[in-house]
Amino acid sequence: MNELRYNCAASREAKVSNAMLRRLGRPVLTVLRWQLVATAALALVAALLAGTHGALSALAGGLISVTAGLAAALVASMGSGKSAGGVVAGALRAEAVKIGLAVLLLWLVLVNYAEAVIGALIATFVVTLLIFAMAFFVRDY
Repeated sequence: MNELRYNCAASREAKVSNAMLRRLGRPVLTVLRWQLVATAALALVAALLAGTHGALSALAGGLISVTAGLAAALVASMGSGKSAGGVVAGALRAEAVKIGLAVLLLWLVLVNYAEAVIGALIATFVVTLLIFAMAFFVRDY
């Protein structure tokens, strides 16, 4: 009988864990909106300062950061945080994916877009990357 009670309690905890994973979506979606707004604003500023190539470069920088952040969130949500070590390993894996993908995408843009305005590209990338870090501070209420 005690074993049944233990298994039922573990089953209830699994439901709580799934609910927590669903709630993680709100901070990520909120930060994604912030990143897209910042990308659009910086692309507009870059367009005024450097023309079409400045705007496209800023857009590329923002989209690189958004894409890398979404990939990291996906990897983090797939992790099984059954222990503190598992949570840390999942977070490190997600961060490694984010950094690797960001470096790859930056390299692809810089190699293939000869007219890229480096200042606009890097500035927008850095700003949106810092915005993604703010997901930690977004509340669920």
